[in-house]
Amino acid sequence: LMPAMKDKQKQILKALKGEKTQSIPFWLMRQAGRYLPEYRKVREEAGSFLDLVYDSEKAAEVTLQPLRRFGMDAAILFSDILVIPDALGQPVRFVEGEGPRLEPVSNAEDLKKLDVGRIDETLFPVYETVSKTREKLSKEGFDNAALIGFSGSPWTLACYMAEGKGSRDFLLAKSWAARDPQGFMNLIDIISSASLHYLSRQIEAGAEAVQLFDSWAGVLDEEMFRAYVIGPTKSLVASLKERHPDIPVIGFPRGGGVLCKDYLQQTGVDAIGVDYALPAQWARDHLQPYGCVQGNMDPVYLMSGGNEMRRAAEKILEDLSGGPFVFNLGHGVIKETPAEHITQLADIIRNFRLR
Repeated sequence: LMPAMKDKQKQILKALKGEKTQSIPFWLMRQAGRYLPEYRKVREEAGSFLDLVYDSEKAAEVTLQPLRRFGMDAAILFSDILVIPDALGQPVRFVEGEGPRLEPVSNAEDLKKLDVGRIDETLFPVYETVSKTREKLSKEGFDNAALIGFSGSPWTLACYMAEGKGSRDFLLAKSWAARDPQGFMNLIDIISSASLHYLSRQIEAGAEAVQLFDSWAGVLDEEMFRAYVIGPTKSLVASLKERHPDIPVIGFPRGGGVLCKDYLQQTGVDAIGVDYALPAQWARDHLQPYGCVQGNMDPVYLMSGGNEMRRAAEKILEDLSGGPFVFNLGHGVIKETPAEHITQLADIIRNFRLR
């Protein structure tokens, strides 16, 4: 019973579950990464990026690095959203300077090659990373920090799987969805069942909250957003909540704009991550009454530092600290960001006086 009682005190879990907290919890997307010299050292030892992701000892180490330096309220599992296609049988490789490359799937024949039944063979090291990180958190005295697991959302993973690489508009995925909604939905269903299993295993291994990254939600019109972002997320969250009712789920529909309100109200997520294009005051008025808001400083301010960063951070703190809120960026830490700027940001957040 004791550890569960202690977990109740974690400010970030309280916020994610919709409570206003005594202090503002924070973590940063892509907080473990290339801007940290200690990360670059481990990355070099590991070889390729995916070698690092699938090495549970090294991945647990880099998951904890930002906490040791800056004392965030959460560690987020070090992994990548594309481990799911990789595990389904659509091998992923990362090309230096260009990003991910996959053999595109584009029809029913391609879908037959994807096998949800074998994903654990590939993803077992990720579950080990979660349990090792959870162990190290308590060993190293980070008793107030929570461990966040994650997955890509079905729409965003389908984008990469259909396109075979990153893109600004994901025309192959969108045109498949427009031309053959049933065929495309079959792909979404395969991804959803893989994601459900993957997130459940992370939670069983010790994740205390999970985030769904829908990085490409913003390329869709309203009709497709409802069909491929809200619909599949709602089913996935409902199934996850059936298995793990107490674990908060954060959804991050990047670029969702005003549709974020329907996303938060209809998908069943506990918290919504908002990008920096969404005004914080709009999020306060239209989202916070329905759940926790997480966000949403432009990472450029963090990279630039100084008074501009302070002003941007304090405005978001002013706007959103009146309700359930987790401070974060509106996208990931930029690799050119000086680490001392994050130290300064942490001070700004900690010294902010709640009214």
